[in-house]
Amino acid sequence: MSILVIEDSDEDYEAFMRAIKTLAVSFSIYRCNDGETALEFLFQEESYADPQTAPRPSLILLDLNLPGTDGREVLATLRTQEELKLIPVVVFTTSFNQKDVKFCYAQGVNGYLLKPMGISQLTDTLHTLFRYWFEFSILPELS
Repeated sequence: MSILVIEDSDEDYEAFMRAIKTLAVSFSIYRCNDGETALEFLFQEESYADPQTAPRPSLILLDLNLPGTDGREVLATLRTQEELKLIPVVVFTTSFNQKDVKFCYAQGVNGYLLKPMGISQLTDTLHTLFRYWFEFSILPELS
């Protein structure tokens, strides 16, 4: 089991990792800080050609507002690729704009969460998210 976090903000990622430490999770976490790198990771291209370096994640947490190729473009690309479209994607963003919410669900996103303020709320949100996806849900096996 592994998670790919696509997040450009070092601050947000550090808060995410602080919350993760208190949860004592048992899965691997990979990070890409922009859309282009995320697609290289997911397509196992460039420096990610080795599947040991870039395994297929069990879940993707996707920020929408990324430099260059943004999260909307990453999501749209993922959902058109046979080998990637089964990976659950949860948008994890600060945007509560209904245009973004509707776009993401129309593209087949599996969930849309607002980043909570404060480490306690973030920890609670991630705990619930991980329990849902890794304890209660049955995920597809990916090669």
